[in-house]
This record gives sequence, structure tokens and C-alpha cells, in this order.
Amino acid sequence: MAANARRQGVGSALMRAAEGWGRSQGCTEFASDALLENEVSEVAHKALGFIEVERIRCFKKSLSG
Repeated sequence: MAANARRQGVGSALMRAAEGWGRSQGCTEFASDALLENEVSEVAHKALGFIEVERIRCFKKSLSG
């Protein structure tokens, strides 16, 4: 997202809508993820009420050659 588009309340409004939809479907939890180095996303998630529950590293192995 472009820096000048941040902090306009759009993300918060989308989250409220998604949470409302989830509740209407009987959901009791909402989850999200972000790359470890994405500090902007970490701050945004925490501001939206998310709590960090785990950190993982993903690996891959090429099977060609």
C-alpha cells in the first residue's frame, strides 16, 4: 500500500465489516498473518486488536536439478 494511502481509516473500516460478517456466520475468531520483517503490518495488526500468537519460518526445497 502506498504510504500516502495509510492512516485514512479504510483498513479499520474493512476490518469492522469483515468481523461483522464473520460474527454473522458464527465465527468466533479472526486470524491474519504478516512477514516477520513487515513492521508496518505488525503495528497495524496490533492497533486493530490482534495479538501475536506465533512466529514461523517457511522453507522450500527445489526438486528440479
